[in-house]
Amino acid sequence: MTPASPTGIPAVAVVGIGADGWEGLPAASRAALAEADVLIGGPRQLELLPAAECPGERVPWPSPLRPAVPGLLAAHAGRRVAVLASGDPMFYGIGRALSEEVGAAALHVLPHPSSVSLACARLGWPVEDTEVVTLVGRPAARLAAALHDGRHVLVLSANADTPAEVAALLREHGFGPSRLCVLAQLGAEGESSYEGIADTWSHAPGDALNVVAVECRRSPDALRLGVVPGLPDAAYESDGQLTKRYVRAATLAALAPAPGELLWDVGGGSGSIAVEWLRAHPSCRAVTIEKNPVRAERITRNADRLGVPGLRVVTGAAPAALAGLPTPDAVFIGGGLTAPGLLDAGWDALPPGGRLVANTVTLESEALLTEWYRRHGGELVRLAVAQAVPVGGFTGWRQAMPVTQWSVTKPLTTAPTTAAPITAATAAAPTTVPAQAQSSRHRTAGVDDR
Repeated sequence: MTPASPTGIPAVAVVGIGADGWEGLPAASRAALAEADVLIGGPRQLELLPAAECPGERVPWPSPLRPAVPGLLAAHAGRRVAVLASGDPMFYGIGRALSEEVGAAALHVLPHPSSVSLACARLGWPVEDTEVVTLVGRPAARLAAALHDGRHVLVLSANADTPAEVAALLREHGFGPSRLCVLAQLGAEGESSYEGIADTWSHAPGDALNVVAVECRRSPDALRLGVVPGLPDAAYESDGQLTKRYVRAATLAALAPAPGELLWDVGGGSGSIAVEWLRAHPSCRAVTIEKNPVRAERITRNADRLGVPGLRVVTGAAPAALAGLPTPDAVFIGGGLTAPGLLDAGWDALPPGGRLVANTVTLESEALLTEWYRRHGGELVRLAVAQAVPVGGFTGWRQAMPVTQWSVTKPLTTAPTTAAPITAATAAAPTTVPAQAQSSRHRTAGVDDR
């Protein structure tokens, strides 16, 4: 990790600019822009620079922006380049793309107060207690995951229509009583604001340069969704193919999502495992594989409704549908375990340290998992849940089908093996294992074999 140097002549100067334009820039930012041979930015940002002080060639960003970055920088190699960014370039700005393209050491970043800092200053909200959701180039459904009663949320708007879209989404998710405040042209002479309640929002679109502040208030009859795995089953649209709440919570605990990690959810059903993996952290990624096209569409709807529209849905049968997918950090198999080669494909795809979790309710698949457990260790558990239900004038327990779950972490080093592939047929067949080998395998599996 090498920090960017604040001195010298960098390959690219990245200058944050606010709605107050040239007049609001400090001396260092003005100097970087004045000395640049090439000025790259959005049309609105370029218009804020006086031609007399900034004589460099002006190049507006093309659309889409991100794919154009490498070619644009290459076209001006050897020249002093300054890139304009809104507010703080490293906070949901172009700074990230530039850093990934040329490296931090090649950048000289000169930040300006971000719209988030300015909005929190106007509202009296502590920045560290405020959730920030950007809808610039992203679907409005992302906001749903940030909605919790009493929370403050700042939405970075895509355009003038964003406030109305936010109000509509709040109503749809049971947050109609929430208060919205739209702050436009923050820091400029024409700064303005207006507010209202989501349930009765009727404001016409205003300035395109705005942020939306939301004081979240949940309707009393709205379904409450927490931040930990195990959302209510009612949160999902389902045809019955759903990993139920308590088993789902145990499954996510075994999968152990961490920031930036990728999950393969094989046999998606209603998509609940992938959805709650994504809700664990904004940087988590997931691909769900579902062979039924109707269910695949339902998974997409569930992901949108629960605030994770980035879920990738692959319609197809595993293991064939796994070909070409990016390497996972964890694999969950919730259906189709007896499909030839499925467990092998999931295991082989994992890097050392990756996790595999498989659930089943059938004896055939349980036999398969038992054999994999015997060979690879891990944890083999049976999850049984009973719920109290009316029985005439009394109350009794209704037992759900028990779920057998195998979870394992792939070793950092794997010894070569000549063992035959494990299939449903071979797993069900009796085997004879030498006593010494049995003892070794049982210890690996965490079983006291005395």
